[in-house]
Amino acid sequence: MRVLSTPVAPRWAAGFLFLAFALAFGPALAAEPEQLDPERVVRSIVGIRAVVPPDSQSARSLGTEREGSGVVIDGSGLILTIGYTVMEASQIQVTAADGRSHPANMIAYDPVSGFGLLRAELGFQAPWLRLADSAAVKEGDTLLALSGGDGRGAAAVKVVSKREFAGYWEYLLEEALFTFPPIRAFNGAALVNREGRLVGIGSLLVMEAMEGRGLPGNMFVPVSALEPILADLLAYGRRQEPARPWLGVTLREEMGQLMVEKVSPRSPADSAGLRPGDRIVGVGGQRFTGLADFYRKLWGLGPAGVVVPLEVMRGATLTPVPVPSADRVRFLRLNPTL
Repeated sequence: MRVLSTPVAPRWAAGFLFLAFALAFGPALAAEPEQLDPERVVRSIVGIRAVVPPDSQSARSLGTEREGSGVVIDGSGLILTIGYTVMEASQIQVTAADGRSHPANMIAYDPVSGFGLLRAELGFQAPWLRLADSAAVKEGDTLLALSGGDGRGAAAVKVVSKREFAGYWEYLLEEALFTFPPIRAFNGAALVNREGRLVGIGSLLVMEAMEGRGLPGNMFVPVSALEPILADLLAYGRRQEPARPWLGVTLREEMGQLMVEKVSPRSPADSAGLRPGDRIVGVGGQRFTGLADFYRKLWGLGPAGVVVPLEVMRGATLTPVPVPSADRVRFLRLNPTL
């Protein structure tokens, strides 16, 4: 199933998008055409360009020039995207479906879900998409993935898995949506159902959309993760609950142990002397069964600031390494656009 690229002219794109929806949803679309407004859907998807200062923490791993997509979710120009695209950006531009660019401000970043919120300025106008109930999505459902900007396009995709996802950057989703075939312009892409409602936001290209099958695809963050925290993000720029303890390590899982691949400079792990090549085998006096279990035991020790007693193998030596954890957000420059 190939990605269908569209030009920026919204009326032509709407017809093209309707064709993409027809290919995705077939007879169901023809039976209930009043449920879908293709032009509204395509005009709600924007392209995003962000410039990040080179001395920012995330510039080392994500670069200083980033591109992605976003989805307008209300009438004030509020745009939902995946947070790493705009995290620590000093300049953000959004490009509407008509090709016009507008400056945007970072409103919020949530490291737990991975979502970022922007607000476009200077006359930006676009229709918005309503949020769907992501929990109602089932494995086997056909949805539409849409991207904005230079990679504007649409592709019919199938949900091949709904499951937990643990990321090597101290990130865990209780349930993520995995789709096939993979789309290349995935970050911030919209996952839309047959009613034209937003189901998820694109986050990653993955090599195993179905566990154990070696099937490449994409991981989408369900929008149901946004609804409980949206008021907090708009009012405070972050969720109002105790922050999780953050170490500042990049991990790789190997046979039940966790190999430290990278240590973020000036992070708690760096200050505690943790180093690449260390193998974490215990936390808080407990063993763990994998990356997700490690995160749950780590975060179960208390809020950010708690001392995390790690057990580390260095060669054949078991070494205790206490790490005074921190709030991850305090290490990021999140509001340089304001």
